[in-house]
Amino acid sequence: MTETRTSTATVEQASGRSFGVQGGSGLVTERGRTTIADGVVAKIAGMAAREIDGVHDFGTGTARAFGAIKGAFGGEDGVTRGMAVEVGERQAAVDIHLIVEYGVAIPDLAQAVRSHVIRAVERMCGLEVTEVNIAVDDVHLPRQEETREPSEGEPRVL
Repeated sequence: MTETRTSTATVEQASGRSFGVQGGSGLVTERGRTTIADGVVAKIAGMAAREIDGVHDFGTGTARAFGAIKGAFGGEDGVTRGMAVEVGERQAAVDIHLIVEYGVAIPDLAQAVRSHVIRAVERMCGLEVTEVNIAVDDVHLPRQEETREPSEGEPRVL
């Protein structure tokens, strides 16, 4: 391409399509721009939140039920379940619906998830994260059969 285009309108007109939102620092230069889709930020936030101990799962009850049905038919349960993001020109906001493990201090867990998600999104995307809102929708209770180990000599199967 011999012509250099620096304005957003010119790039969109030349390509015939809209690029959506654009990123912040380092994402818009005189030689071009980089855009980051909402889904990319949602995946990064989802992966970062999953790395925190005490987080059991994500999504509201309806979203989890839909994911179970989808999984029964061979559909993939996405890492973005329970994540809602809004990406602007230089900033992003994240809403997370999660299920916590029983016994975990929810305020401490929320702060750990929030900090980890902010660091991951800012490092990987170059976007300023303005907020990470966390909604705790459920508590995962351990089941007796999941935590109880058979004693020596006791049959494992009844």
